[in-house]
Amino acid sequence: METYHQLVDFASKYKNIVVALGMFDGLHIGHQKIIRTAVERARSIHGAAFVFSFTNHPRTIVDSLGAPRRISSEQVSLRILRNLGVDVLVEIPFTHDFADTSPEEFIHLLYRHFSPRYIVVGENYTFGKKGAGTPQLLHDMGKRYTIETIVCSSVLYDGDPISSTRIRTYIEQGDITHVNELLGYPFTMIGTVIHGQARGRLLGFPTANIALRESYEILPNGVYAVTVVYHHRIYSAVANIGNNPTFGLCDRRMEVHIMDFDGDLYGKKILVSFHKRIRSETRFDSVEALISQIKSDKECAECVFQETFHLQEKISMVI
Repeated sequence: METYHQLVDFASKYKNIVVALGMFDGLHIGHQKIIRTAVERARSIHGAAFVFSFTNHPRTIVDSLGAPRRISSEQVSLRILRNLGVDVLVEIPFTHDFADTSPEEFIHLLYRHFSPRYIVVGENYTFGKKGAGTPQLLHDMGKRYTIETIVCSSVLYDGDPISSTRIRTYIEQGDITHVNELLGYPFTMIGTVIHGQARGRLLGFPTANIALRESYEILPNGVYAVTVVYHHRIYSAVANIGNNPTFGLCDRRMEVHIMDFDGDLYGKKILVSFHKRIRSETRFDSVEALISQIKSDKECAECVFQETFHLQEKISMVI
């Protein structure tokens, strides 16, 4: 997959372009439907499947105080897009100039840079100044440029459309089961292992410590059954998100105890996928009580992995 961060004359470089349009934050199963439709149509006409999106949420410009945090990091999103079969990702900054672009100007921009055969959008897609553009306008104006518009219906869950807003709510509630069902893959973070205080190793449970980026959605403090991917291998693990209250508060971070692993991960990037919330973060009165609870957490995580899924199948979208 090729990636561009500026608009160029794509029509001179690629033939039979099909463009999926959207913000695609989280790349949930509704987004995947749109992108798969674009990929399938591109393959059917021996063309190139494009995704055209923005590096920042439009609300960072039009309503900065109400701008949501991102669900997925760029690294996770790139992995998913590759696995979906996207040929080209065009991701540019959403600016004040873009916010003032009329729907008609935006459609002309698409024609000028992409000259696409097809445009694929969701039924709730809006574009142009104040979101005035609709799929119907795309369809009507597209005819002038011999562009066909494909509108994908929303994917429903419990009778309501799946949306990034809905997923953020589940993340903030720590409802990892619903988060993963709506995403269609496990909620995943990629981070670089940093030095901690080595308390886990002293307790007999060495951990990989990862700093958390507050610009992205983060699950509530607590203990989770997770998988870790490192050097193309998948490991079962237990992750704690929190402030380490038993030993006095510290900066919020994630500590991951990887089962059946013995190696130096400092400075290395690991991929952590969340599968089940085990419990809330707790302050223990003694080290012995903490050790006993960690053993129980490991047993709980092992049961999750043994009883509910095949690891490779569950995380194939993000590796």
